[in-house]
Amino acid sequence: MSSSADKPARIPRNPMDQVSVRRANLALVLAEVRSSGPASRAAVARGTGLTRATVSSLVAELLACRLVRETEYQLSGSAGRPGLQLELDGRTVAALGLEINSRYLAGCLIDMAGRTVQERRLVLDATAQDADETIRALASLAVELLGHAARSGVHVAGIGVAAPGPVAAATGRVYSAPNLHWEDIPVAERLRTVAALPDSMSIVVDNEANLAALAEWEHAHPGVADLMYVTGEAGLGAGIVAGGQLLRGASGFSGELGHVQVDPDGARCACGRTGCLETKVALPAALRTAAPDLVEPAGERGGTAWGPQEQTAELARRAAAGEPRTLAGLDEIGRWLGTGLSIPVNLLNPEVVVLGGYFASVAPYLLPATMRELRARVVAGDAALCRITGSVYGFGAAVRGAAGVIVEEVFTDPARVGR
Repeated sequence: MSSSADKPARIPRNPMDQVSVRRANLALVLAEVRSSGPASRAAVARGTGLTRATVSSLVAELLACRLVRETEYQLSGSAGRPGLQLELDGRTVAALGLEINSRYLAGCLIDMAGRTVQERRLVLDATAQDADETIRALASLAVELLGHAARSGVHVAGIGVAAPGPVAAATGRVYSAPNLHWEDIPVAERLRTVAALPDSMSIVVDNEANLAALAEWEHAHPGVADLMYVTGEAGLGAGIVAGGQLLRGASGFSGELGHVQVDPDGARCACGRTGCLETKVALPAALRTAAPDLVEPAGERGGTAWGPQEQTAELARRAAAGEPRTLAGLDEIGRWLGTGLSIPVNLLNPEVVVLGGYFASVAPYLLPATMRELRARVVAGDAALCRITGSVYGFGAAVRGAAGVIVEEVFTDPARVGR
């Protein structure tokens, strides 16, 4: 029996409309396999409301694109030949995530099932060079990872780029990145040109905190409707999920938590203002407060790469060893962090706050002071206190979120893989 989705009256006469309907149905079938697989064609038909004939035709296309595969499953207690079941494949289709940080560049290839194909990190002091030099280095990293994918027989569906500061996601421009001294940089356009990428290659640029928030929300906190992710690197920002949707604001520039003033008599920030939260709790401030000898520019130390991850690992080691200077410094950082977090907690009432970057590694030493300060400043009292937890991805959250945007593009339009 035909479902309402396959009645002749619903089939558009315009050929272009028919193509659009087929693409939508292709996404519908892939989503059903993704959420319910392994599943038979009959089960997919029931789940989507499409006829078995329509599902079979769509599945054939998904098999050709290698987004799904057939496997034999024997139901427990049954006899006879195992039935063919559909499950998500996607091993030969990947998304490339890239991250621009003031102290490093990162890249990560992730396939459609969320598996890491290849990842790279390059310690680089982007504050010591101009935007063109940094984008050339990013392009080289992209070309390297794209080459690895090609040699492995993996089709890259697109590139997501995580960048600091306010980003116009629609155009791929970074409007302002104070720690990099960037103003109005067309990252997507320049990356495409320098890396000689074809026009068919999708490039999406977004704020690093937004992308990290999506990665954490989708994979570590999928049932949470209201979440805030806070970066903890050279800068400080927030990605906000409200009501199950990323909160961008009217112009797409929400989440600049690092530039909220918390100390009018404080130090000057890279943005030109004084007393910003970033000057109190970002990684450079934490190192100056808790381990001054670790404050060094990106590069090498003792013959090995020396960047934020290495600094953080040493900071965590000292805290675990009970070094008084480190513990006292992290307690002070925690106090300022609680002061800063009280502002969005009072405004937005999130269920979970996820601490990313270096915060994730030293969270046990920050959180007691953070929670004391937060409890004292939350207007609604304990009823409004949220859960605060460290990121499951740490420094890798933004680059995984960047790749994840492309993964979702493919699930929205699977036909793009075959084009």
